[in-house]
Amino acid sequence: MAIDTATAQRQVLDAADALFYERGVQSVGMDAIRTASGVSLKRLYQLFPSKDVLIEAYLHQRDQLWKDMLAEHVDAATDPRERILAVFEFLHTWFTQKDFRGCAFINSFGELGAVSPRVAELAQQHKAGFRQALTELAAAAQAPDPQQLADHLILLSEGAITTSAISGSAQPARRAREAAVLLMQASLPAD
Repeated sequence: MAIDTATAQRQVLDAADALFYERGVQSVGMDAIRTASGVSLKRLYQLFPSKDVLIEAYLHQRDQLWKDMLAEHVDAATDPRERILAVFEFLHTWFTQKDFRGCAFINSFGELGAVSPRVAELAQQHKAGFRQALTELAAAAQAPDPQQLADHLILLSEGAITTSAISGSAQPARRAREAAVLLMQASLPAD
């Protein structure tokens, strides 16, 4: 019995997500995705005419997942300063996941950014979206220069992501949070 298009797309994307994130986009072939998804190669190519199209769909899915997880943590806090610190709590939670392999966008950009303008563009868009979210949080906390505070916070966050991926430790999220507290004390008006 044939599966419907939406189910087949979900199976392929879920398989691609797991394999691309675990092994990297270049090392995973369409045959591996076919095997992991249970979708025939012919159907796979009907759904995603090229690996580039599948990589783009993977990155879009990762972007939405990441935004949803971040929002869940930030929205749980009510105080504007605590909402900023919730970003680092989110990072710590993410870093402790058994399959954590760093940022899918940094990883994909490292593999394909020089040869795939679309991957580079998607990575830039993802990072710009994160910067915008941090700018909004900084503005809500009454930072005199929300963009500057966001720039500092994003460097702490990105450094923690990369360090955690390489070290295999979630501790960089805690250290980045501590640095964010100091940064906020220096940047935000006193309560």
